[in-house]
Amino acid sequence: MLSTGIIFSFVALFAWGFGDFFIQKTVRQVGIWKSLFFIGILGSVGLFLFIQKELLTVISSLNNLYLLLLLAVVSITFTLFYFLALKKGKIAVVDPLIGLELPLTVGLSVVLGREHLLLPQFILIALTFLGIIFTVAKERKHLDVRRWVVEKGAILAGVGAVGMALTNFLTGISSQQTSPLLTIWFTHTLFMLVTGVYLILSGEFKNLREDIKRNSGIILIQSILDNIGWIAFALAMTYISISIATTISESYIALSALFGIFINKEKLKPHQFFGIILVIVSILVLSSIS
Repeated sequence: MLSTGIIFSFVALFAWGFGDFFIQKTVRQVGIWKSLFFIGILGSVGLFLFIQKELLTVISSLNNLYLLLLLAVVSITFTLFYFLALKKGKIAVVDPLIGLELPLTVGLSVVLGREHLLLPQFILIALTFLGIIFTVAKERKHLDVRRWVVEKGAILAGVGAVGMALTNFLTGISSQQTSPLLTIWFTHTLFMLVTGVYLILSGEFKNLREDIKRNSGIILIQSILDNIGWIAFALAMTYISISIATTISESYIALSALFGIFINKEKLKPHQFFGIILVIVSILVLSSIS
């Protein structure tokens, strides 16, 4: 059972790693809200056939409905905080703060979810987090925690990290109590509705057809990969602990950095290479001992 969960975690890692590359392109072409709308509508429509019979489990249990609604609200709110942080602050400062979602998720899983981790697992999770911080820091000076407090967007990014940790934890709990596919369908359906209403009110909804004609390829790829990532992540947490599934899956950040090297011809600093190596080694060892 453990190996199945780890396989799904790695599927999420690669899906999000590749997906972020195309999400970045889509956001630049059509905007943030449209990008989120396309992801939401594909997940909602694509998963409906698989979960329609499971809808009874939501209707028959108010606790499940409340849990799914809480997850959706937290997920949508986090996304808004994260993008607002990127808009107002420096990405080199925002990303390390967002990386705090990993230890926060582990903390929630241990304290509230009562998960039990061995000391070697704790150490490897900590090393993975450290590697992620080194990877996303563009300059060594960005590793200075004191700078994070005074930089613009830091508070928003901190709130975003807490929100993403809650999203990870609630996704795991909901997947275990209902089902992974139902959890992702419900969340992405509300994403579709919220972003759709925004696009209608802003007058942008009428331009969706033209956006699809011009950017159909990257829109479809980003939507498929992001949905695969979340589905795999939710499935992983029904087999292994939320802590380990999150640690492996969130390492997609290091994969994104490698894409920057090979595709965008970006030059990484020595501390970023160190971070990537630390992440890769840590998650491989964590996977083997789990």
